[in-house]
Amino acid sequence: MTRNARSPARGRRPAAARGGDIALPPSTTPVLPAVESFADSALPAELAQELARHGISAPFPIQAATLPNALAGRDILGRGRTGSGKTLAFGLPLLARTAGGRAQAHRPLALILVPTRELAQQVTEALAPYARSVRLRLTTVVGGLPINRQARALRDGAEVVIATPGRLHDLTERGDCRLDQVRITVLDEADEMSDMGFLPQVTRLLRLTPADGQRMLFSATLDRNVERLTRQFLNDPVLHSVDPAAGVVATMEHHLLHVAETDKTALAVRVAARRGRVIMFLGTKHAVNRFCKTLLAAGVRAAALHGGKSQPQRARTLRAFKEGEVTVLVATNVAARGIHVDDLDLVVNVDPPTEHKDYLHRGGRTARAGGSGRVVTLVLPGQRGDVARLMRDAGITPHTARVRPDDPELVRITGARVPSGVPVESAAPAALAAQPAGRHPRHGRPRAGRSRRAASRVTR
Repeated sequence: MTRNARSPARGRRPAAARGGDIALPPSTTPVLPAVESFADSALPAELAQELARHGISAPFPIQAATLPNALAGRDILGRGRTGSGKTLAFGLPLLARTAGGRAQAHRPLALILVPTRELAQQVTEALAPYARSVRLRLTTVVGGLPINRQARALRDGAEVVIATPGRLHDLTERGDCRLDQVRITVLDEADEMSDMGFLPQVTRLLRLTPADGQRMLFSATLDRNVERLTRQFLNDPVLHSVDPAAGVVATMEHHLLHVAETDKTALAVRVAARRGRVIMFLGTKHAVNRFCKTLLAAGVRAAALHGGKSQPQRARTLRAFKEGEVTVLVATNVAARGIHVDDLDLVVNVDPPTEHKDYLHRGGRTARAGGSGRVVTLVLPGQRGDVARLMRDAGITPHTARVRPDDPELVRITGARVPSGVPVESAAPAALAAQPAGRHPRHGRPRAGRSRRAASRVTR
């Protein structure tokens, strides 16, 4: 029986355990102990030297735990919160075990699946210098960019493909990508891919990869859909869980600010006018656009990020935010994954999310890599019950306060200030002035050829 069509009678079926963990059956294969430093690992010298050039010597817990078993070829089920270092945890062993190989046209050797375009770009940027050190080519395959350019990049040969499921599915359907040579497959943020409706596409793509290849599945939460993927596609996996099931972070403060409906917008504008960058989440793209216009009119350098923006627009907006040209990123849940900004100490839920996992991933934009940060949620009177349930599900005991726009407690928690009132016409001209890309008449996807930017990034 092939690995992808296993019967549960073989004893591989895990069951969800209390606290969100997945209970795996006992394994007869010894689990290798964690490493204390990258120098103690079995990484190729080129990767160790590249880590040293970046000043990285001590692995984060998720990296220390997973690296020995991943390098040994074991299937990995890893849970770590957003910002815990998962990218290098799977990226280094993937590159190490792929090094020396050369991909044929249209046939990559390794695959990393991620839920969003932003996360795909972040993973590509994080792994690019390490891939270069071992002479591996990366290409990024995402929606919102011309598919024909991505097809050409695959035709030219790329050992490692970093992809969102929808676009990779399209390329395999066209015959531009074949996955029969993929020896290592990574699913990053597997729970989010399930929540976004990608599970059928992910399942189909995994079935196109060789049944005896290595699979690594990383997620911030281990829910029923992750259990389903584990049961179906991982063979005798090692479970590494380095964070609590709820993803609570000791260096992150959580605040619920109870506000009157008539005060909410004015209060949020004052928080946005603080010194330093902040990400502010709202429930819909229309609400994001309206609030962004309000901030610009008040003199706050803000930009919007949501699924209605083309990929080049989204990339320019993120770059402007990271470089400080934009100080407030106003976003929907599209930005809750895949954004890494150093020293971001505040995230504000102007509109509370509906699911605890969305709350955790929004909050994961701050307190990354051992840093500290605050997550503030504005709560209207009619939202108190739902938000209380949200906190229970997330395993969080927040600080609570009732505040008004001129309240000193608001200043203490968020650094809120009165905005200048001098309108900002364009905080980031390239990011804010760009017009939406052309849309496919049936599917709503941008038409191929509308973007002048490269559809994929190949690192040689």
